[in-house]
Amino acid sequence: MKYVVSTAAIMMGLSGAAYAGGMAEPAMEPAPTPVVVAPVQPLNDWTGFYAGGQLTMGDVEPGAAELDADGFGLHAGYRYDLGSYVLGAEIDVDRLDVDTLPDEATVARLKAVAGYDAGRFMPYVTAGIARLEVDAGAAGDLSGNGGFYGVGATYAASDRIDLSVEYLQHEFDDFEVLGDTDADTLSARVSFNF
Repeated sequence: MKYVVSTAAIMMGLSGAAYAGGMAEPAMEPAPTPVVVAPVQPLNDWTGFYAGGQLTMGDVEPGAAELDADGFGLHAGYRYDLGSYVLGAEIDVDRLDVDTLPDEATVARLKAVAGYDAGRFMPYVTAGIARLEVDAGAAGDLSGNGGFYGVGATYAASDRIDLSVEYLQHEFDDFEVLGDTDADTLSARVSFNF
């Protein structure tokens, strides 16, 4: 009988140890490996200097007349990307052949530009001051200052090349002998980033 009681006591002791996790040491879970997240890079950074050329067409309206114009030009500027918005300044010059004029007209502009950073695409508004110089034949060279405003859109074709379209409306009040003169231009532009 002693033998049965002793065996039962030993069995109970072993079963209690089994319920307590057994005789083996508890298994330790390995510490989780930390996950390193790389910082998100913007799709395109518009900050920097740029320069390029444009083909321009439009119309010039001295008084009641409406004259077609087309030509080419150069531009240069600087943009600063603030995250969602882009601010910049630009100068550009267009040489335009205008119907019925014996020579070309020149439009020079100083622009302020404000755009929205949508990755590789940037719609923008622009405004500034402009100077118009016209060879009016017998009337001589005419010149005058005015203002302009407009809209445009730029696409970053690569890190170095941007493609743009831009529409501008110009107003030259009391432009020498021509009186109030308005001009609308549409330009296709290529810019190289530095």
